[in-house]
Amino acid sequence: MASHLDLEEQEQLEQVKAFWKRWGNLITWVLTAALAAFAGWQGWNWYQRDQAAKAGAMYDEFDRALNAQDLDKATAAAGDLKARFAGTGYAAQASLQVARLQLDKGKADDAKQSLAWVAEQGSEPPYRDLARLRLAGLQLDAKAYDEALKTLDAIKSPEFAALVADRRGDALLLQDKRDAAKAEYQKALAGIEKTQNYRSVIEAKLATLGVPTVVEAAAAGAMQ
Repeated sequence: MASHLDLEEQEQLEQVKAFWKRWGNLITWVLTAALAAFAGWQGWNWYQRDQAAKAGAMYDEFDRALNAQDLDKATAAAGDLKARFAGTGYAAQASLQVARLQLDKGKADDAKQSLAWVAEQGSEPPYRDLARLRLAGLQLDAKAYDEALKTLDAIKSPEFAALVADRRGDALLLQDKRDAAKAEYQKALAGIEKTQNYRSVIEAKLATLGVPTVVEAAAAGAMQ
């Protein structure tokens, strides 16, 4: 009986050896790759958390300089964030905010550069499109109308569609393209919720182009 079991075990052992000889290397490579992928995923998550924590600490430094209206320190801190943590939202936020401070301090060209960086390298599409919207405004101020329209064309986020149409209307009106401007303003008005105060601004622009406001239209209808 014992001899029979020994022979059966020996046969199973030979089968295992044969199987491992044929498939062992492949199994080892698959397991190694799986473990490496898991380790890499864990390491990447740790790296992301570490980067976010460091970027957050640096952003706090930037925020203090911004609140103090210290342009030099705020610009330097924003530059450090872009250099070391360009892929984080902190870098994009800092560049958007420092652009506003630069503009307030009369540094329009510096503000354009800050916004252009976000437009090209911002971590998320909404950041990039917000930067483009603001950049187009500065380009209009500089009478670079075609350049502003090109910047607006690059904005794809649907939540900015009405504001893009409004700004396109501004660019076209400044080029004395009144009918095209009117169409853009009407598109912008249709896309702005009725509860938004900015509707009155767009209505005022349309009024200058001979389009009556809602109140004027209602009054005209009542008189008929």
